[in-house]
Amino acid sequence: MTSLHPGRVTAGEIATQPALWARARDQVAAGPAGLPEAGERVLVLGCGTSYYVAAAYAWLREAAGHGVTDARIASELPPVARVYDRILAISRSGTTTEVVQALRALPPTTPVTAVLGELGTPVGAAATDILDLSYADERSVVQTRFPTTLLTLLRTHLGATAGQVETLIGQARDALDEPITTAQPRQLVVLGTGWAAALAEEAALKCRESAGMWAEAYATGEYRHGPISVAAPGTLVWALTPLTPIQAEAIQATGATVRQAARDPQAELVAVQRHAVAWAAASGRDADVPVHLTRSVVAL
Repeated sequence: MTSLHPGRVTAGEIATQPALWARARDQVAAGPAGLPEAGERVLVLGCGTSYYVAAAYAWLREAAGHGVTDARIASELPPVARVYDRILAISRSGTTTEVVQALRALPPTTPVTAVLGELGTPVGAAATDILDLSYADERSVVQTRFPTTLLTLLRTHLGATAGQVETLIGQARDALDEPITTAQPRQLVVLGTGWAAALAEEAALKCRESAGMWAEAYATGEYRHGPISVAAPGTLVWALTPLTPIQAEAIQATGATVRQAARDPQAELVAVQRHAVAWAAASGRDADVPVHLTRSVVAL
């Protein structure tokens, strides 16, 4: 059942992101315990949105030369785990059953940093260090500001300068100020390269969760290796990172519409989040009350 103001809570939380990203930048300057040191072999665990943040961070950390970094879905640990110097466990609620079980299955001597929106929870109890992101927690079931605030913190810790973070924050403000004029497409495809491929997955997830729409995501180079066969008039291909002229021409030849981001992929994700809420309302859904979802998966 939708409220009189569908999506108002989620939209309000989306709008707080610039201020929270600035707070995350300052949190790094304060030197919180438990963030991976350069050279450490790191495993990053998460489910859903938290996994996509983990995957983006793993790509960025290795690209920055900080060391081996693996991202894993908490429910899908390999039968033989590698040896790690630190585990980073991401769980907004701190109650996710799969994360708790994964930590129990891994060597108990490996330091664990729990990234939490709620303290005093089972994931935190299994950790040696706590990264407190309770200031970015959401009332909404659908995550928006918690993962992007964490990503800002991690990017800052990897070496993003104060000026670069300020530019990112400014781009997020621009995304919040833009009018939403794009009608809900028949099919949404979000593309990204490198670390942004994980953000493309997160962007598509927001639209599935909030609007219940047909939304897919791919690494940009993979799209023409099969998925493009479904593209047609009514398809919107939203590229978080630049398309080559050949890629853009191939997509446009299907009759699909191309939207090419000019912002940092993280800031562009804010624009997708806003569209997801608007598209939900347009289709009679309430982004504050996503179908079949709860705030945390606490039992298998």
